[in-house]
Amino acid sequence: MESDYRTRIYARYTSEKLPHLLDSTETDYEHWAAACRRRLRGWLPSSREARCLDVACGHGNLLYLLREAGYHNISGVDVSPEQAAVARKVWPDVKCENVLDYLSSHAEKFDLITGFDIIEHLHKTEIIEFLDLVRKALRPGGTVILQTPNAESPWGSMHRYHDFTHETGFDPASLAHVLLVAGLTEFEVRACGPYVHGAASAARAALWKMISSGLAVWNLAETGSRGSGVYTRVFLARAQRPAEPLPRGTRSEDVLPRIVGPAVVLG
Repeated sequence: MESDYRTRIYARYTSEKLPHLLDSTETDYEHWAAACRRRLRGWLPSSREARCLDVACGHGNLLYLLREAGYHNISGVDVSPEQAAVARKVWPDVKCENVLDYLSSHAEKFDLITGFDIIEHLHKTEIIEFLDLVRKALRPGGTVILQTPNAESPWGSMHRYHDFTHETGFDPASLAHVLLVAGLTEFEVRACGPYVHGAASAARAALWKMISSGLAVWNLAETGSRGSGVYTRVFLARAQRPAEPLPRGTRSEDVLPRIVGPAVVLG
């Protein structure tokens, strides 16, 4: 039954849930990429020869961003035939395949794996398998970047449940933990707040700064802690496959994030 519901929904996921994406223009892709470039600053590989994979690539936003940034060893994979077909208009190397099957056959192939809005679609047992396969598919020292709804946001429940295929929710701490369980370290998280590109967006950014400060005060008043400091509806996280295996006896407190300013980084 589980595979039946996924097959039935993903077969027409774009045309039934996201029909506007079928007619995405170059301007639409560039508008999305402009904001995302700011959020990913310093996280993408320095070498344009790096092998990059976007899992659950959707209609190709990340593929477009990587292409325009000068990377050319790019691949995408998505289980939805409609999504894959749209993504191929951006970049030809897109497979329509189950992500877990694809990763299992590409050990130590990639310097970067991105997965925007995928991990929340997986059951808990699938999440561990997915992250294990991501680690194995990365070369030592390689990076994974994920985006997912934020359970720590006041709007977290809405974003968690607005898609029927969402199965799991995360906040920055829980995502850091499962990444560590899978052997991925050097965790860092970033908010996905307003992107300033004009007067209106600058006003939104200023207003959001005030609101997020208020949320931090709310957390402090109730719990004595400001939490992660990341309150946007979705958040970005990065981690790395260690160049060397983690030493035996590594404790979670040795590698889980601490709070520094508005972001969570390793300390």
